[in-house]
Amino acid sequence: MKRVITYGTFDLLHYGHINLLKRAKSLGDYLIVGLSTNEFNLIKRKICYFSYEERKKLVESIRYVDLVIPEYSWEQKIEDIKEYKVDIFVMGEDWKGKFDFLQEFCKVVYLPRTPEVSTSKIKKDLSKNADFSQVVCD
Repeated sequence: MKRVITYGTFDLLHYGHINLLKRAKSLGDYLIVGLSTNEFNLIKRKICYFSYEERKKLVESIRYVDLVIPEYSWEQKIEDIKEYKVDIFVMGEDWKGKFDFLQEFCKVVYLPRTPEVSTSKIKKDLSKNADFSQVVCD
């Protein structure tokens, strides 16, 4: 069984996240997602809209994901790879080169991002178009 691991915040979940998780899962048989805790996100200067538990439930509901574990720090990746017997570490190509040091422990793959969408873009677009008085949602 090939085990794959990836990490992320997965706040404001969108189809770019789903694409990444689907492609990560296609590289192996079992996909582990290290989900950044809200406390770790604060260290990264990110503020989450959803709590860790809410984000965990969302990510767990994705059919490509087999296990969600908390990500508390940058340093835990080596321990996670060893503990979960990971064969492939996957990140988006915006991180290219940043995790090459993990090649000592497993294969490292950087996947292309879905170019037209990101959480940052969604937040920016929403703040630009803050007048929702004409919008009706079901």
